[in-house]
Amino acid sequence: MFDKLILINIIATRKSSFRSLVKRMDILKQLKSINKDNWKQVLRQFIKFGIVGVSNTLVSTGIYYIFILINKDLYFWGNTVGWIISVFNSFFWNNIFVFKDSQMGFFKKLIRTYIAYGGSFLLGSVLIVLQVKVLGISEWLAPWINLVITIPLNFILNKFWAFKA
Repeated sequence: MFDKLILINIIATRKSSFRSLVKRMDILKQLKSINKDNWKQVLRQFIKFGIVGVSNTLVSTGIYYIFILINKDLYFWGNTVGWIISVFNSFFWNNIFVFKDSQMGFFKKLIRTYIAYGGSFLLGSVLIVLQVKVLGISEWLAPWINLVITIPLNFILNKFWAFKA
């Protein structure tokens, strides 16, 4: 019952919040700015982002699996704690390795990183509950399926907003 209430709340609040956030960040305009002169730089950043993402995935899924080894009903909380810690890991490495040319202040980038990853966390949380409770997908497999959607979303939000150069 608790999972269903969380799911309903997330779905109800996420849709309008995400639209207004995208409008304020003007991401579509920035995506259109990728052209034949700078696409190689964007591709290099995406590859570096992917490398950082591997470490994030190991951190978050490691924590997630520890929770479900303790009790498989803790999958939602394992997902939450894993996310909190892995976002800080992502911020640290993206700040010094991927988007190092960003001139924005440390705390502003940190807060923006958590907000950016927050959108994909909400999406991933809805998906994981749907996958486990509705579709019957294993708690062990569900977080891996979500990566197909959340990785590109996280890159776009981090590049064009959280670490906007």
